[in-house]
Amino acid sequence: MEQFVAVAAAHFLALLIPGVDFFLIVRTSLRHGRVPAAMVCVGIALANALFISAAFAGLGFITNPVVLSVFELVGGGFLTYVGVQFFRADARATVPLEAQRSSAVNPQLRWRLLGTGFASGLLNPKNALFYVSLAAAVAPAPAGSLIFYGTWMFTVVLTWDLLLAFALGAPRTLGALQRVLPWISATAGLVLVALGVTMVIRGLTAL
Repeated sequence: MEQFVAVAAAHFLALLIPGVDFFLIVRTSLRHGRVPAAMVCVGIALANALFISAAFAGLGFITNPVVLSVFELVGGGFLTYVGVQFFRADARATVPLEAQRSSAVNPQLRWRLLGTGFASGLLNPKNALFYVSLAAAVAPAPAGSLIFYGTWMFTVVLTWDLLLAFALGAPRTLGALQRVLPWISATAGLVLVALGVTMVIRGLTAL
């Protein structure tokens, strides 16, 4: 029980630290509303589930230096692209709630945001290292325990991200933050581009 509390606490505290996924959820919630942002959350959670499964299965290749360098390069390119898209978005335009509702039922938008969330989580090498560290902390453990830990982590990631998306995408929140949306988009874009370029440089240096 003590081990579970320690691992669960470490996992949740890591979620509280704003990162790429956080900026992606915030921006999607404010521009498109809660339901489209929820698709981003599902994609992020699925990517985390993939890393959790690989780490608990003992697939050490995900921490191989060459593999991590490739993750840095591809992930850095992806973050740079997303950051540029944030800048290119028409930040002066507001998104009425009616438009958000219609976009929420747009299958093409749903799948695109699901893929964006999945790519954001998958192309973050820190996720691989983090879950490998947690897997090492609980090893050796019976298969049933590993399944429980993995299910718990996936559920916590999805629940926390959904809470964030629905809180930010609430009509009252949208109305209050609509004026500062251009600044939020610009700041998020700047952060993502900076992270992306840093990852690319780090990946090239490590090769």
